[in-house]
Amino acid sequence: MTVNQRKVLVTGASGYIALHCILELLNNGYEVKGSLRDLKRENEVRKSLGIEFNNNNLEFCKLDLLNDEGWDDAASDCDYLFHIASPCFVEEPKHENELITPALEGTLRALKAAHKSKIKKVVLTSSMGAIAYGHNKSYCNANDWTDTSKDVGAYIKSKTIAEKAAWDFVDNQTDESFSMTTIHPGMVFGPLLSNDIEGISASLITKMITGKFPALPDIYFTVVDVRDVAKLHVQSLTNHHSDHKRIIATSQKGIPFLEISEILRELGFNKSPKSLVPTQVINSLAMFNRDMKSTSSMIKRGRYGADIAETISIFDWEPTPFKKTLEDMTSSLKTILN
Repeated sequence: MTVNQRKVLVTGASGYIALHCILELLNNGYEVKGSLRDLKRENEVRKSLGIEFNNNNLEFCKLDLLNDEGWDDAASDCDYLFHIASPCFVEEPKHENELITPALEGTLRALKAAHKSKIKKVVLTSSMGAIAYGHNKSYCNANDWTDTSKDVGAYIKSKTIAEKAAWDFVDNQTDESFSMTTIHPGMVFGPLLSNDIEGISASLITKMITGKFPALPDIYFTVVDVRDVAKLHVQSLTNHHSDHKRIIATSQKGIPFLEISEILRELGFNKSPKSLVPTQVINSLAMFNRDMKSTSSMIKRGRYGADIAETISIFDWEPTPFKKTLEDMTSSLKTILN
């Protein structure tokens, strides 16, 4: 590899955020090595990225979060690492370790391989879930951590535990072989590059615009455009002001679920719900249903704000207007659903 070439290992290459990160990397002249659990999905990923990227700047390797095989080899010729792969279920799993174990072990496998291969920089995709839950702070910043001793749900717990383990790993390296930035999106919306509508936000919006939800719970989301998240990942590689920082990537305020539905109705999706499910109904069902329990805890958390001043300062960040995000997302969903 020549000195001028810059290659990035991107884990979980078929995922929603990862595809946008790969596209942003390729558009910025990077070489990309994407990891997949099943290499049979290579053509599907290439197709999602567009025909212009069926070239030598994009290659694939097989990696599994729960298996040591291939990690050192995958990282050996790369300059940077985006660790994005993390298990995520729409429904709450029966056992929380179904999410926690692969998130934690996969993160440590990625970092050990990065250390061994002398990778320059790691960008880890974390979440507002690792910052804003298990406490009642109305305004969250990068110093806040979710309290996993509280009942926060398996996904949020998995993201928090994996990120804490990552910082412990980096802080315990005596040679400081690489720097790390963690990116913390809120609920990620925006256009889909693939036909996979099983992700959390794609599944939610699809159900709303097709009338599958008669009403909505009284929950709030801090929101972000997937393209903004991808840009922050790529910019973090060379912006050293982001080194060893937790970068919050979300709206300053939480948006009510019902307001998201109102925007969808403005965009012409008249089947989007107009009313709320009474909170007491959800709370009473939470005793019997894991998903309702998760929803109940989100209602209880209520609205919170996020301090994005540092993100704006470091990256001169201008988040995409949320209506534009939903417009582009529903446009891509219409193409898939039709």
